Amino acid sequence: MPTSTSIPASTAAQAPKLRASNVNFFYGAFQALHDISIEMLEHKVTALIGPSGCGKSTFLRNLNRINDTIKNSRMEGKILLDNEDVRAVDVTSLRRRVGMVFQRPNPFPKSIFENVAYGLKINGMAKRSEMRDRVERSLQRAALWNEVKDKLQESAYALSGGQQQRLCIARALAVDPEVLLLDEPCSALDPIATAKIEECLFTLKDQCTMVIVTHNMQQAARVADFTGFFLMGRLIEYSKTDVIFRNPAKKETEDYITGRFG
Repeated sequence: MPTSTSIPASTAAQAPKLRASNVNFFYGAFQALHDISIEMLEHKVTALIGPSGCGKSTFLRNLNRINDTIKNSRMEGKILLDNEDVRAVDVTSLRRRVGMVFQRPNPFPKSIFENVAYGLKINGMAKRSEMRDRVERSLQRAALWNEVKDKLQESAYALSGGQQQRLCIARALAVDPEVLLLDEPCSALDPIATAKIEECLFTLKDQCTMVIVTHNMQQAARVADFTGFFLMGRLIEYSKTDVIFRNPAKKETEDYITGRFG
């Protein structure tokens, strides 16, 4: 029986890209996460599911230290990226290696081209002569190039919501992150835009490791290799996605998946 502190035996020989060990997180005196241990394998998609307020987004934001910006918050335990403690990594370098896409599209007030080129410029990752090719490649990886190739100098705000979210994915991909975190990336999108985002995730699996927070259990079942179920700040169960949805080990998981609560 899989536990929340392990990965299934069939994949345990593969080194995890990210490993959380006994992670506790506090907002002041309030404890939001309790003793979370989970391993996220390289080039796999890990979904985190659970009801609102269960801690899954808080956990996600610890993976690239975005929670560091919250006053009076603190983390206990360890999160390792390739066996290196993320708190020992320069935060700018960490966030280049571990990119993030948020719940609502947040394009910059710039052109489509400048949005994607932004990270390349501030990180000094491309010569001017290489910039267009790098931008094109990123937009192709985000399945957006064919829709915007003739309007790269137009405002990103002219795009639809689904296109803006794929633009944000392209912006994150431009710096070639090793890990991509996605926090409810489709919650504000219609079903057609959601399907395009999911198709994009499938094409990216061989290029980076992904961790996605979602309230949409059907989405987790479609896109994820592994799924973790959070409840009241605890990781109740973690296993291969088909096991979680077809034969969960814990009653709380079964109750949530079958709609008995949450």
